[in-house]
Amino acid sequence: MKKRFALLFFLIGLTATQAQETLTWHTNLDKAIAVSNEESKPIFMFFTGSDWCGWCIRLQKEVFKTPEFETWAKEKVVLLELDFPRRTPQSDELRMQNGNLQQFFQVAGYPSIWITKAQTIDGKTSFEKIGMTGYLAGGPTPWIANAETILANFIPNPKPEAQPVGKKSVKKKIPTTK
Repeated sequence: MKKRFALLFFLIGLTATQAQETLTWHTNLDKAIAVSNEESKPIFMFFTGSDWCGWCIRLQKEVFKTPEFETWAKEKVVLLELDFPRRTPQSDELRMQNGNLQQFFQVAGYPSIWITKAQTIDGKTSFEKIGMTGYLAGGPTPWIANAETILANFIPNPKPEAQPVGKKSVKKKIPTTK
C-alpha cells in the first residue's frame, strides 16, 4: 500500500512539474531566427550563467517561472537562452555560438537580456538591436512593464505576399518599338 501511495505521489508530482514547463527556450540561434520570422516576433536573448549566477537564478525564479511571464512570452517573443555554465557540460558548437553572440552584443554581466530582430540572408545573420535589460526587482509585473517599453520599438518584417496555389507568376514583356 505504501508503495502504491508513493508511486501515485511521484506521478502527480511529475505531471505537475511538466505542466509548469510549457515555455520553449531555444538554444540554437538559427532555429530561434526561423521561428521569430515565421511568427513575426522579436527574439528574447537571455544571457545567463545558469549554474553559478545568483542574479540569473533569482530572475528565473521571480519572473521567468511565473504564469504572468509565461503568458506574456508566449504572445510576444521567441525565447533564446544563451548559457555560460561553469559546471554543466556544453557542446563546442553551442559554446562558440554563445560566445560569439556575447561578443557581438558586448555582454559584460549576467543576467543580460537583449530583445532583437534578426534575419539570415545568404548565410549571414544580421541583428537589429531593439533594447536591453537585466534583473529588475519587484517580480513579473514591473519586469514585464519594462520589457513592454522595449517592445514598443519593435516593427515586424513585412510578410511576402503569398500567391494563390496553382497560379504562376507571369512577367509581362513590354513591347518596344524601334
